[in-house]
Amino acid sequence: MKNKRKICFVITSPIHYSRNILILEELRDRRDVELHIVLGGVVLLSKYMSKFGNIENLLRADGFKDIHEVYFYLDGDKPISKAKTTGLGVIDFSSVFDHIKPDLVVVRGDRFEVLAASIAANYLNITIAHIEGGDSSGTIDESIRHAITKLAQVHITTNAPAKARVIKMGEDPKYVFDFGSPDIEVVKKFVNKKQNITSETGSGYEIDFSKPYLMVMYHPVTTELEEIRQSTRTILNSIKDIDMQTIWFWPNVDTGAEEISHELRKFRDVYPKLKIRFMRYLAPKEFLSLLSKVSCLIGNSSAGIKECSYLGVPVVNIGTRQSDRLRAKNVLDVACDKKQILNAVKKQVKIVRYPASRLYFKTNTAKKISNMLATIKLYVQKKFYE
Repeated sequence: MKNKRKICFVITSPIHYSRNILILEELRDRRDVELHIVLGGVVLLSKYMSKFGNIENLLRADGFKDIHEVYFYLDGDKPISKAKTTGLGVIDFSSVFDHIKPDLVVVRGDRFEVLAASIAANYLNITIAHIEGGDSSGTIDESIRHAITKLAQVHITTNAPAKARVIKMGEDPKYVFDFGSPDIEVVKKFVNKKQNITSETGSGYEIDFSKPYLMVMYHPVTTELEEIRQSTRTILNSIKDIDMQTIWFWPNVDTGAEEISHELRKFRDVYPKLKIRFMRYLAPKEFLSLLSKVSCLIGNSSAGIKECSYLGVPVVNIGTRQSDRLRAKNVLDVACDKKQILNAVKKQVKIVRYPASRLYFKTNTAKKISNMLATIKLYVQKKFYE
């Protein structure tokens, strides 16, 4: 048998694991691939801070080997800490890639750590495959996402408009693929698996999952940090007035996350008897089990745009974080205004469920991606395609 293609898959956030698990399984099971997984950045905080979930343990339990760790994350909630973390990430990803010597590095999304990995691979003349390029979100993430696109040689988009944008950016159409969203295939596979969410998960009000409940996922918008505390208070007060049992997930670790977390802690102390249960992280199957049954998802998470579109879950999307993303009819967009939020949630809860959307869905997404990654002709030197 010819030499195996050595593929290095970068995971810097718990969401990278949950949304790419089927791709990882396909690559793991191929005889022509030697899969290496590099964990770095926020995802490694899980070993010391339970709020993130221990992704390494989950990966090993799922049968993955050759897991590498890159420690470079600088704690802090200021933009400068993310800028410095990106710089350190370039150094440390360079070292691990030089050690592994992969044929191909696979990255996903638009986080600052992913940009660091892409810069490192680029300077080491390693081909880069980028998942989820070409999306339009309207925030600083869009700048990072497009920068990664220009560093990458292979592009895996999740929808037709995103594919068109990547090609418009001068990328070779032969290396731009729209296989659908891996996230939705994960939903399709695991959503009906029964999961036990115990009262030990999270803190606060004990949710009765046999009764209707809301879910809030609200993350910082790094270009709107001055308003972040007030917007968090507005959403908290809206949930208080709705008076419906609610699961509230803590924000991801971007600039401004501590501002949100501070408001959550204060609110929890002032109103300890509210019907809110705060959660840090759930494994993919558990999270999808909760999401599939929720009466309405509130906030600004991409889960409302993507996973919920397929599930038909009503969504109240607040603010600008997802303003330009392709969306289905299940999403109601509102400003961070209490009256608008209350009216939108009331309307969405009454609807119960929307028809399932196939906006981001295609069949055999993970298999098609893994086959392409394992067999496509690799190259390094890019040219602007005209």
